[in-house]
Amino acid sequence: MGSQRLQEPSFLILTALAAGPQHGYGVLKDVEDLSGGAVVLRVGTLYGALDRLAGEGLVVVDREEVVDSRLRRYYRLTPSGVRRLHAEASRAQTQARAALRRLRTAGGTA
Repeated sequence: MGSQRLQEPSFLILTALAAGPQHGYGVLKDVEDLSGGAVVLRVGTLYGALDRLAGEGLVVVDREEVVDSRLRRYYRLTPSGVRRLHAEASRAQTQARAALRRLRTAGGTA
């Protein structure tokens, strides 16, 4: 499992693929929805990230099909990708709980 923390776009891409295989446009839209519109990936950024995540063994091409004379490639998480996403989500959850505890202790709003 990677020791370096996932950047937010990569985390969101893996999260989008956790629901099942998707093609690039589906991942773009899902990332935007998951982030509440805060993260809007460009096509080049998405495919660069997918290539990097594939190189790390976290995603693979699930299948390809031709739609309107264009190749549509579907990606899916690998078992390593599932483990990495779970570890990252657990880490973020633990850190968020700690921050909220500190806020409550300090009399902040939470």
